Amino acid sequence: MKYSKEEVLQYVQEDDVKFIRLAFCDVFGKQKNISIMPQELPRAFEYGIAFDASAIAGFGDETHSDLLLRPEPETLMQLPWRPEHGKVVRMFSNISYPDGTPFECDTRNLLKQAVADAKRAGFSFSFGAEQEFYLFHLDENGNPSAIPYDNAGYMDIAPEDRGENIRREICLTLEQMGIQPESSHHEEGPGQNEIDFRYSDPLTAADNTMTFQTIVKTVCRRNGLFADFSPKPLSDKPGNGFHINMSVKPCTASENLCYMIAGVLDKIPEITAFLNPTQASYERFGKSKAPAYISWSSENRSQLVRIPAAIGEYRRAELRSPDPTANPYLAFTLMIYAGLYGIAHQLDLPPAANFNLYHADAKTLQQFSKLPTSMQEAAQIAAASTFVKAHIPEKILNLYCKECM
Repeated sequence: MKYSKEEVLQYVQEDDVKFIRLAFCDVFGKQKNISIMPQELPRAFEYGIAFDASAIAGFGDETHSDLLLRPEPETLMQLPWRPEHGKVVRMFSNISYPDGTPFECDTRNLLKQAVADAKRAGFSFSFGAEQEFYLFHLDENGNPSAIPYDNAGYMDIAPEDRGENIRREICLTLEQMGIQPESSHHEEGPGQNEIDFRYSDPLTAADNTMTFQTIVKTVCRRNGLFADFSPKPLSDKPGNGFHINMSVKPCTASENLCYMIAGVLDKIPEITAFLNPTQASYERFGKSKAPAYISWSSENRSQLVRIPAAIGEYRRAELRSPDPTANPYLAFTLMIYAGLYGIAHQLDLPPAANFNLYHADAKTLQQFSKLPTSMQEAAQIAAASTFVKAHIPEKILNLYCKECM
């Protein structure tokens, strides 16, 4: 349900809401929030709520440290794990300067711009997120250990799969918040799990991805566990992926889908620093179905881009290189612009790699370019990219590429 300002004010007054969280994220996708009392909500809508930007990564220094949060009423959600009496709700917020000018490092706003640019070009994109995470026991001091919650394997069931009840609680919590999970299962690694979402518009998909990580961490901590979304929690086990399903409309005779995929393949070296923003991200590549080469195929999980076996509205492409440390607003923004680039230039797809890249010989692999093999390499490519510079503000680019700027 989409709420107006008036409806939010009425809801807060009539439903015993005591705290309103104004949510946003830093440039690296770490969620932040300020809680305000109900009587401050009209002021938040009208003028915004000030905060110290100098304390947020990439938001500025002490000389011009005041920024404002302006809540978006249509993003209102109740947090169901909070008390029934004295409810807590959350709204995502736009970030602006005191004079009302949008803050250039508001990555959520960058995604809005990308969606608007796509609309002006006559296209709309949809995304579906698949994020993997590990469950670890806590030690006697309540800190994360390296002991997985179970030793189950891919799609195992209880009693080997001890995460079944945790996933069920997560999915039910998502549903209470109006977010529709599509499926869930145990992944290949010990204690590793995955929950997938239905397709939605880019902004909703990114908001839901942010909400998902918060819910998973909250539910797991409530059950005495730690949820680890890092790219490679265990050095000798599968890493965590953030597989992004993407489609475009109109998609006449699948041509635009092919152009979109070709655009993503063309720009992937330049945007990898934002899809895989830590050095640990690159330790995942080339292992346990994580890609290492720039390639595509149908129904082939050894490739960078896979076109799943689906028809009609579910026809889509799955990008398999990102990991959950990526800021979803930046990831979706760059994927939209890469897709638009491919469509505008009607790029042809290279030949499909209809074989298992993990078992290919060296001569076969020579025909494929490799993904960047380190954060430093990815940052150098991004820093030199005219494509990235056209769509990512200089402040954000400098933060991601500070090692080589």
